[in-house]
Amino acid sequence: MRRSLFLHVFALVNVIAFFAAIGGARADVITEWKNVALPAEPEIKPAQVEAATTALLLLDFTTQTCTQERRPRCAAQVPGLAKLLADARARNMFVIYSVATAGSGRSDILAPLAARESDPVLPPLGPDKFINSDLEKMLKERGIQTLIVTGTAAHTSVLHTGGEAALRGFKVVAPVDGMSSNDAFTEAYTAYHLVNAARIMNATTLTRVGLISMK
Repeated sequence: MRRSLFLHVFALVNVIAFFAAIGGARADVITEWKNVALPAEPEIKPAQVEAATTALLLLDFTTQTCTQERRPRCAAQVPGLAKLLADARARNMFVIYSVATAGSGRSDILAPLAARESDPVLPPLGPDKFINSDLEKMLKERGIQTLIVTGTAAHTSVLHTGGEAALRGFKVVAPVDGMSSNDAFTEAYTAYHLVNAARIMNATTLTRVGLISMK
């Protein structure tokens, strides 16, 4: 009797373990990768900013990173970004740049987006431009409350700097036609993260360059 009960319990434990293993496999995103469906696209909204309390971030738009050969998706966005920059200049908005590769500097920034001598240019810092820099100090000294975050690549400079800005208490405006990468999927997951991640989503407006108005 006891032996029979033991065998039944042993068999039940093995059955549970078997189905747990199957369930675990099904919960593994790599196993399910081919069946993962994209969520609905995030909502694009207009964004109105106060020029005096807003900074435009142009991150890593250099001859090493944003060319037709290196990153064509970035090159296609440059005309729109040049217009955004011109609008910002016309309203005396604070403009901050960064470069991404060792040895690069102000002279490597793309000509249509050229920095003025008075514009800060952050050196290669990695994806989060707040780390090991005076970025937050510069922003707070000028009373900046909102950041228009543009850059290449989307999944590094835009995702991490934009996300960190939101976590540090800034409002973030992220134009989807100003955050490029090597492929559309990478831009998609950056956009999705910015408007779905806890605390970041409440501070971020996903928009397009043409939907940003300044006053």
